[in-house]
Amino acid sequence: MLYLVASCIALLLGPVFYRFFSSGSGLQKGLDGFIFVSLGGLVLVHILPELLHHGGFWSLLFVILGLWGPTASERLFHRYSEVTHNLTLALGIGGLLLHTLTDGGALVLAQQEGNSPMLALGVILHRLPVGLAIWWLLKPQVGTKWASVVLVAMMSLTAAGYFAGTQLLSQLSLDNTVYLQAFVTGSILHVVLHQPHVHHAQDKQGKYEYQAGIGSLLGIALLAVLLLLDSGGHHHESHDHSTHQLADWLTQVAPALLLAYLAAAGRFSLGLTPGTDKLSLLWLQRLAGPEALLVTLLLLGPEILLLQLIGLLMLGSLLTLLKVPPTDPQPSSHQSAWHFGFSQQVDRSAPWVLLSLILANLIGHPSVPLNHSWLQVAILMLVFLPTRFCSLGGTLLAIALSWSGWSDAAVFLALLAAPILNWSQLKLMTPRQSALLLATIAILLLGANQIFLAKESLLDLPESVNITAVVILSLLFAASLLRLGPRKFLRRLMITKPQVHIHQHGHDHHHH
Repeated sequence: MLYLVASCIALLLGPVFYRFFSSGSGLQKGLDGFIFVSLGGLVLVHILPELLHHGGFWSLLFVILGLWGPTASERLFHRYSEVTHNLTLALGIGGLLLHTLTDGGALVLAQQEGNSPMLALGVILHRLPVGLAIWWLLKPQVGTKWASVVLVAMMSLTAAGYFAGTQLLSQLSLDNTVYLQAFVTGSILHVVLHQPHVHHAQDKQGKYEYQAGIGSLLGIALLAVLLLLDSGGHHHESHDHSTHQLADWLTQVAPALLLAYLAAAGRFSLGLTPGTDKLSLLWLQRLAGPEALLVTLLLLGPEILLLQLIGLLMLGSLLTLLKVPPTDPQPSSHQSAWHFGFSQQVDRSAPWVLLSLILANLIGHPSVPLNHSWLQVAILMLVFLPTRFCSLGGTLLAIALSWSGWSDAAVFLALLAAPILNWSQLKLMTPRQSALLLATIAILLLGANQIFLAKESLLDLPESVNITAVVILSLLFAASLLRLGPRKFLRRLMITKPQVHIHQHGHDHHHH
């Protein structure tokens, strides 16, 4: 009974914190950053792997439908965009209400002999961001009265789940409602990402991004505690494996990433900078960095690096001969080489590093039956088209997919074409240029699929060195979050209006 009371109190803390943090714009941004990261992180790292375990690949499709369906309908029916927002919000809240029933059941399980009390503590702690999110989403939209009604309903349903018989809980189990919960999960992500009640004009100059960054770091800290408690309680075996796999991957890639940032600083000091007026050098930086090649060498071995280098030379030469300008250029940096390598490059690649590891952890999940190599290639194409991968992000995705057992064709697609297979880049090309590019990529993938290449990691470092590298990398990423704020940090992932580096032979170049 004590666990039930504590879980309800955790929900009621949401309005208290909201009242305190909404007293100033900076505190509001901090609250936004906290909810954005903690609730979004719970969905990506905790809920989605569990949905995949129970529902397989179809559950991922329902998540995407819940995430992008409202956006598509708003674009198709501009007149009813507000109705769509409200419907999506109602779905998200409905999903959280449904989830509270299972929370009550989990509290009962935690009281049984032989189960860890850490399970109950995890349930109680994860109610803090949920209670905050309910108030953050509903109070500006429908007022205090209805937001209070929803909180009371959540507490009532938690109690119902706590006192209900096992028959009711089994009917509402994840196995029976997996696709509904997957769709609702996508709706929750849509509401959190698009922030329908916030007027973005309030902070046009971004002067409160530092507070938003602090809030997001607090959200990450809470998320880390929840995941540790969940692992300690041995709850949800597939999720536990998923979390450990992410941590293991991050430990393995951290030293290579730090060396890549050092290499970026080195090549900047040697004159290979985004400000060059040579189209071939611009494509070298867009496709390879070239510090991404170092990561391939260290984590996949020299044979993979050689084939990647040949493929990138072919693609870069083709695009240079066709005089296709690269989209999404890096801004010219007038700072030092150290600033370029450990600040500008970190800002550019950090979201991709995190997304690539999480994405590979999801689509490489054993419950997702993507065993055919060309099906894997097709799925990756769908991932690349609406995004704007940087070279380091594509390389990290390829490495994680290789560790997940994906085919050489899929791995090489990520190594070679992640930065260029997007709508923004393809729109700058004629149909003939696009056809030549796709034909070249297809030939390279066919060749890669026929050649068996050994994959080996050249980094065999002591555990203490790997942990130290993770700590340093985490500090660099945390500094990037503080500089940019969580929304601007993640906004770099998606396609915006194409930006083109104009190449002129008169050595007068600029960015549009």
